Amino acid sequence: MELSFPLAEEPDDQSRETGRILLTGQVEFLKGVVAMDGLPPDDRMEVCFAGRSNVGKSSLINALTGRKALARASNTPGRTQEINYFTVSDSHYLVDLPGYGFANAPVPVVEKWQRLLKQYLSGRATLRRAFVLIDHRHGIKAVDDEIMTVLDKSAVTFQVVLTKEDKVKAKDRPVILEQVRKALSKHPAAYPELIITSSEKGDGIPTLRSIIANLE
Repeated sequence: MELSFPLAEEPDDQSRETGRILLTGQVEFLKGVVAMDGLPPDDRMEVCFAGRSNVGKSSLINALTGRKALARASNTPGRTQEINYFTVSDSHYLVDLPGYGFANAPVPVVEKWQRLLKQYLSGRATLRRAFVLIDHRHGIKAVDDEIMTVLDKSAVTFQVVLTKEDKVKAKDRPVILEQVRKALSKHPAAYPELIITSSEKGDGIPTLRSIIANLE
C-alpha cells in the first residue's frame, strides 16, 4: 500500500539550481497590507506561507531567500499583523501571512487580521499554492485544521511544511508524522506530499525552493 502523504523527493541538480537562482536572486520587500484593497496587482504567480504564531515563518522565508533579515522574525507571538509581500524577480510574489492562533494582541486586532487572512485566501486568483507551516514537535492542532478547512472551501491547494525538524527527537518523528498524515487525509485541498525543513540547518530548503520554482 502506498504511503499517504509521503515526503517530497529531493530535487535533481537542475531543479535544485533553478530554485536556488530564483529564490536567492532579486528578492525585495514590497509592502505590508492591512486590508484587501491594499493588495498589489495580481499580475504574477504567488505563493503564501501560513502558520501558527511562532511556527518559524519568517525564519523559513529568510532561509529560502538566503537573507538574514528579509522577513522580520519575532519572539513575540502575533507580532506580524500584516500580509507582507515580497517580489521575487519580476515573476513571483512570496506572501507572509499573519500568524494565526494565540497572539499577544487585543482581541479586536486579532479578529480583524484573522478576517483579512480568510478574505485573502478566498479571493486571490493568482495564488498557486499555500504552504501551511506546522511545528514538527507538535503536529497539527485544531487551529491549523481550521485554516486548512478555509483552504478546502476556497479550493486553494495547500502543502504542509514541517518546521524545526532539528528540534525533534528521532524516536518521536514517526508518531508525529502519522498524526499529520491522518489529519491531512480529511482535507481535499491538501497536496499529497510533505516537506520537512530546518531553517537553522538548511534541511529541506532546496526541496521547497525547487517546488516553488516549478509551479505553473
